[in-house]
Amino acid sequence: MTPNPTPLVELLDRGPLTRDEVAAAIAADIAPGSYVNLGIGQPTLVADHLSPDADVTLHTENGMLGMGPAARGEDVDPDLTNAGKQPVTELAGASYFHHADSFAMMRGGHLDVCVLGALQVSRNGDLANWHTGEPGAIPAVGGAMDLAIGAKNVFVMMDLFTKDGAAKLVSACTYPLTGLRCVSRVYTEHAIIDIDRDAGTLRARQTFGITVAELSARLPVELN
Repeated sequence: MTPNPTPLVELLDRGPLTRDEVAAAIAADIAPGSYVNLGIGQPTLVADHLSPDADVTLHTENGMLGMGPAARGEDVDPDLTNAGKQPVTELAGASYFHHADSFAMMRGGHLDVCVLGALQVSRNGDLANWHTGEPGAIPAVGGAMDLAIGAKNVFVMMDLFTKDGAAKLVSACTYPLTGLRCVSRVYTEHAIIDIDRDAGTLRARQTFGITVAELSARLPVELN
């Protein structure tokens, strides 16, 4: 957590964020000069919200630095995709390399930020995002474990609740873990939440269409 946290802002004159608004909030929080990996799923939207002047270099685990926004229309090149097999663009100076080199970057602490999706995040920053543990469920670990322990900062972009209304921010993960005490911030449609991994506490930076007290009543963990 930052030593001098920003004051809480409760934005009650609007509803929850759209996924594009969540992605834009993440893009705005990435420091200039950062090397960043965007995980499969919701996090790929962040690429579309990075300003050309942001000086952020996107890494994709299938072997590319300098990835640009999603490719559309005539810009689609079937040989140019991100790790989720989505067509992407390349920026000036983009480079390509072997998969092993890409994972060496991930494991070696060379990424400033990674943005991952999640099935569950615990109050002390544990991450579960690759398997529900249900019989017959298809696991999808990819490079998530490498990113979770290798990146200097791990941001999670996820819906705060499942379709059944269960909270995905929990006291302790019940799904198989991806990484321990690795998540520093969670971005959701209802709130942006900082995690103090040492103290095991959660602090809302912003809420959208709901107060902290109202949100805490829906969660199995205390939100400050």
